Amino acid sequence: MSHAPVMIVEDDADLREAICVTLDLHQIEYRAFGDAESALMAFDDQEFSLTVSDFKLPGMDGLTLLRSIRKKVPQLPVVIMTAFAEAKLAVEALQTGARDFLIKPFQPEHLVGVIARYQPTVDSVSNGNGQSIVARAPATLSVLSRCQRVAATTATVLLTGESGVGKDVFARQVHARSPRASKPYVAINCAAIPETLLESTLFGFEKGAFTGANKPQEGKFENAHGGTLFLDEIGELPIELQAKLLRVIQDRVVERIGSNKSQEVDVRIIAATNRDLLERVSAGKFREDLYYRLAVFPIAIPPLRERMEDVIPMAELFLERYGQTMGRPGLKLSEPAKAAINAHHWPGNVRELENAVQRALLLSDTDLIMPEDLELKAPVTGAAASAVRTSGDGLPGWSMEGAGVGGGAEFASSVGDPTADLETVEREHILRVLKGTGGNRKKAIDILGISERALRYKLKDYKEKGFYSGKD
Repeated sequence: MSHAPVMIVEDDADLREAICVTLDLHQIEYRAFGDAESALMAFDDQEFSLTVSDFKLPGMDGLTLLRSIRKKVPQLPVVIMTAFAEAKLAVEALQTGARDFLIKPFQPEHLVGVIARYQPTVDSVSNGNGQSIVARAPATLSVLSRCQRVAATTATVLLTGESGVGKDVFARQVHARSPRASKPYVAINCAAIPETLLESTLFGFEKGAFTGANKPQEGKFENAHGGTLFLDEIGELPIELQAKLLRVIQDRVVERIGSNKSQEVDVRIIAATNRDLLERVSAGKFREDLYYRLAVFPIAIPPLRERMEDVIPMAELFLERYGQTMGRPGLKLSEPAKAAINAHHWPGNVRELENAVQRALLLSDTDLIMPEDLELKAPVTGAAASAVRTSGDGLPGWSMEGAGVGGGAEFASSVGDPTADLETVEREHILRVLKGTGGNRKKAIDILGISERALRYKLKDYKEKGFYSGKD
């Protein structure tokens, strides 16, 4: 970036880190401070292009800092952040010289948009295919931050996570942000290629090495020379090939089948798996030395249900993308469809969401996508899943057994109501469990079977919609 850095002044360490992650991902230069006094001192030896400051700070508050900046650097844009949406404060800040006002909590793209207003060349996050990566959830921003940190190095990366979370997308992100971005990115799924062909696919072969080898063939390592090789489903690599892979990683040389000559290769390896590799090590199905060679920099990608802030924007991205290719541009998600999407558990993660959107484009008869067009399997939702059991006849049933709260009959009748939508069922269940635990969120998430972050997100949503007062 050609701009002077952005000054960030925020005393809340967690929020300050989240803001810094967002700016890192968009390649926006910045300096962050925890108080106004140290921020003011920074003007003595550095120029800034913009100041984004919290209003409530220890010692000197945001308005006093704003007045001081106006004296030091009259033309510098200043944006005030606050959790208190009071008109009087906003008017005072604007009269004092603030250019903009951010009400907490705000979306990352809102912050970037404000900065872009004064720095119009701010980059967007791309996955290397010219497509933006949806990253609104803190969990996603954290993953992208780790991707960016490791991208500039040559370290081997191990991506872990459930099937369908988008490991290839994050692998491309590492490659796109690395010095190897202009070199090949080669991907191979170790589980999709027959074991008899996997060795020759990876390492190549010479003419006559086996029946049908009529000419020499480069392997994937040679194809990726200078760039990145993505080994998906690495946990399925046969044990006999693991030793050969280990040698390539250690010695940076590859030997084709049928040849006794080694060729040097310069390849950055990113591996991915939905398996617990340490369990496979214990079972003797994966080499321990290879595991530690691959897991130099592990990145765990959370399931979609733990980054719910991404789901609707991601669905809208798929809707736009596939709407063009399927000849149905301009379709929108209806509010009931959004509610159904937010209520769904997404066991198939991003892949399931992508499929649901494509299916909806085929089934919708109007310009609005409705819940029935998505054909989501119900009632498996993030919270309601903890109340689902399988009855003796193999059909899904409902139970509050083990929930540790009263009101089971009331909940059962609510679920049995054919007019109740999934979002309502889930909300009632979450709030009832929270009340039953006396407001103990740790106990609640254990009962509900969701993450603390997912519960926090849902309670925030319920509070904004007036269903939850914030008093457990």
